[in-house]
Amino acid sequence: MSEPILKIRNVESFYGPIMAIRGVSLDVHPGRVVSILGANGAGKTTLMKTVSGVMDPEKGKITFEGEEIQGQEPHKIVDRGIVHVPEGREVFPLLTVDENLSLGAYTRNDKAGIEQDREMVFSYFPILKERRNQEAGTLSGGQQQMLAIGRGLMARPKVMLLDEPSLGLSPLLVQEIFGILRRLNEEQQMTMMLVEQNASAALELAHDGYVMEVGRIVMDGTADDLMKSEDIQNFYLGVQEEGAREERRWKRKKTWR
Repeated sequence: MSEPILKIRNVESFYGPIMAIRGVSLDVHPGRVVSILGANGAGKTTLMKTVSGVMDPEKGKITFEGEEIQGQEPHKIVDRGIVHVPEGREVFPLLTVDENLSLGAYTRNDKAGIEQDREMVFSYFPILKERRNQEAGTLSGGQQQMLAIGRGLMARPKVMLLDEPSLGLSPLLVQEIFGILRRLNEEQQMTMMLVEQNASAALELAHDGYVMEVGRIVMDGTADDLMKSEDIQNFYLGVQEEGAREERRWKRKKTWR
């Protein structure tokens, strides 16, 4: 395997006096998808914000393509090739789809390349092309998530950080968006670091995985190995399967009425 494009070593970040991530270390290799699993409050989003420069770590090193980037301004990290698609999508609601995409390319000045990438985004998300002149705030939740990913792609990232892309979406939309992420990885060799509570979807997409609890990495391995882990099945996949069974029971009751 090639050298990691992104290395995180013994990173600690705080919210005031509270340590949110504790000595976290992980590797992201080129062309691979890394999933970070964990319950709410485990520190996953804090880790993403620390990598993307939204938060500064108190300790540790973050190395991208061999150079330390911890503490740099977010726009400089974007310029280097790390793009953060935040939790909750955070599109600009009063701007059109096209304007949101253009903002994703705000650090670039190659007009021909920008338009080429816009068409690439539309090829993965055709609904965005249909609604390119529509205000982003009027899109559905799934369409806004597509726009957030598309806006990230406009920066031509070398690594894309995706924070909870399934949040608030129906199972069918989750399946569609994760399918597009898989295509981006396979067709564009897009390297991704994915934070996701939907453990099943995350591990099916990923090559490698890490599990966080209370700000620490407590387990890591290939996605296949984690999928087979009894702990992962009991604490993550098992809970989701029970939820799926409950949903099926509810649907059957509806048909009986």
